[in-house]
Amino acid sequence: MRLSLDALPRDVDVLHQLVRDLASAMDESRVEVERLRLIIKQFQRAQFGGRSEKLDADQFQLGLDDLDADLARAEARRPASEPAPEPDKADPKPHRAPLPEHLPRSETVLDVPHDACPDCGREMHAAGETTSEMLDWVPAQFRVLRIRRPKWACTDCGTLEQAPAPERAIGKGLATPALLAHVLISRYCDHTPLYRQAQIFARHGVEISRSTLSGWVGGACWWLEPLRDRLAAHVLAGERIFGDDTPLPVLDPGRGRTKTGRLWAYARDDRPWAGGAPPAVVYFYEPDRKAERPAAHLSGFKGILQADGYAGFEKLDGADIKLAACWVHARRKFYEFHEATKSPVAGEALQRIAELYEIEARIRGRPPADRVAVRAAESTPRVDAMHAWLKVQLDRVSGRSQLADAIRYALGRWEQLSRFLTDGRIDLDNNTVERAIRPVALGRKNALFAGSDGGADRWAVVASLVETCKLNGVEPYGWMRDTLAGMVDGHGSHHLDELMPWNVSMTNASPSH
Repeated sequence: MRLSLDALPRDVDVLHQLVRDLASAMDESRVEVERLRLIIKQFQRAQFGGRSEKLDADQFQLGLDDLDADLARAEARRPASEPAPEPDKADPKPHRAPLPEHLPRSETVLDVPHDACPDCGREMHAAGETTSEMLDWVPAQFRVLRIRRPKWACTDCGTLEQAPAPERAIGKGLATPALLAHVLISRYCDHTPLYRQAQIFARHGVEISRSTLSGWVGGACWWLEPLRDRLAAHVLAGERIFGDDTPLPVLDPGRGRTKTGRLWAYARDDRPWAGGAPPAVVYFYEPDRKAERPAAHLSGFKGILQADGYAGFEKLDGADIKLAACWVHARRKFYEFHEATKSPVAGEALQRIAELYEIEARIRGRPPADRVAVRAAESTPRVDAMHAWLKVQLDRVSGRSQLADAIRYALGRWEQLSRFLTDGRIDLDNNTVERAIRPVALGRKNALFAGSDGGADRWAVVASLVETCKLNGVEPYGWMRDTLAGMVDGHGSHHLDELMPWNVSMTNASPSH
């Protein structure tokens, strides 16, 4: 509520009523603001508090987005005469970072007449200025690149000369590498299906059918497939990799429904043990989850495979491949039982595992020898004690209970769970690759399914490159645009290593999150 001091009523009773209305509005606004702040704090405690299993951050963010908007609206309604509340010292707002220097600036000067002083008429002199910045948005737009190739003829001999036509990313197609990159990144990074992109393009005045966009995706992926193969070679050359898979529904036209294929993901990230190789993830599409699939993917791999308890991975444990199990998967079974029953045995198992993670947090990023030394002194006694304790508890609980299943799951993989104690390259869990497949799950929700096995493989190709860009702090669109342009021009097709995301110019890099 805003009051004009020049238009206040003169009647005393009306003024009294106005003051009462103003006080009432202030009280309602204050109560609403405090209510919204309390709800936001509850969300933040649930996300950042001491809970062991949390929902995905994006799920909380969906609620926080609307709550923050409600709070902003309530604060906007606060009477101008009411002072803003004191900031909560226990929950300070993050400091707003300055706008990036690389953004173009458009300057507007707001000046006043200054030839003469409006009060005394004397000459005025510059006394400084106040500068502030706001963030603006320039909507994307289509443009047409017109290529003119003049012809030159010799009048004596009839020779005709003309510059050759430039290579096109899509044969006889209209899309430039920049537009192809936009379609690919929108589809596989921002999870916007092609039919929605066609609708967006139509709003910009350009009608492009979904089938045309599909053809562009297929043509662009033809250029990108060698890069995925090179990326796979880099991942599988690692000393320790992570493996996992996720379902991918694929349209099965013959039966009028979808079938369930799988995207197999393999990630390399040596940063936790101070390794120098750049991180990367590669995906392969397969129509099923047979054990022969990971066996084929990893046929040339020699090293440590960190994975969940999938039987197909466990069969690979041998001379060339040493399997390291995931403590998160072992922990999850105790957590689920504890949430349902509040079992003190499950609760103690969770506490014992939490102590191992506290130790790991202190040695992350240190060389393997340092990690092994700390683990030998602090983690090994805890792991040995937990092993003995679990065997005792298994004899005490019902053999048909979920708690017994959780204990047997851990004891059955104890050798693989314990390998991190003597090898500093091994992590406690498989979370690196699980984080890498989350964007695939989000894209699956938006697109529902892949249209064919070929479409699923193209999904794997682009997702490999996009997610590797993210792991290396590289902006995916800029990398995709420049890479496609280089390959079409012929400058990069024979130098694939130079096109890997970690070798790009830092002008295309974005801060890692």
